[in-house]
Amino acid sequence: MGTGLENLWIYKLAEDLEIEVHNITKLFPKDEIYRSVDQLRRSSDSVSNNIAESYHKGSVKERVRFLNIAKCEAEETKRNIIRSYRKDFVSKDKSDDLANRYTVLLKGIYSYTKFLLLQELKTK
Repeated sequence: MGTGLENLWIYKLAEDLEIEVHNITKLFPKDEIYRSVDQLRRSSDSVSNNIAESYHKGSVKERVRFLNIAKCEAEETKRNIIRSYRKDFVSKDKSDDLANRYTVLLKGIYSYTKFLLLQELKTK
């Protein structure tokens, strides 16, 4: 049985994107292992990890802080994916698809953050 986190669509999307980024970076040139590959994997991992960590924080302030980190990491991953196309590591279609899905994720994290803040205001 899953926790509420598994029902959070932004977490599921972040996790799916993390796995996809991991898989496409397997095809990158070997000399990029400690540059583009490492950076993309770490930033994409960080998105889902920070969403998960935020989910179990006690205060809204703490939750929002980790969601902001997740947004930053998602934007970083998105920009690195776009640059990976420009470096000829991934196709234009794959780059566009991933970048668009990261945009959806960024909007979702923003909306979830706004929801949490509004819920906090209602309880005061």
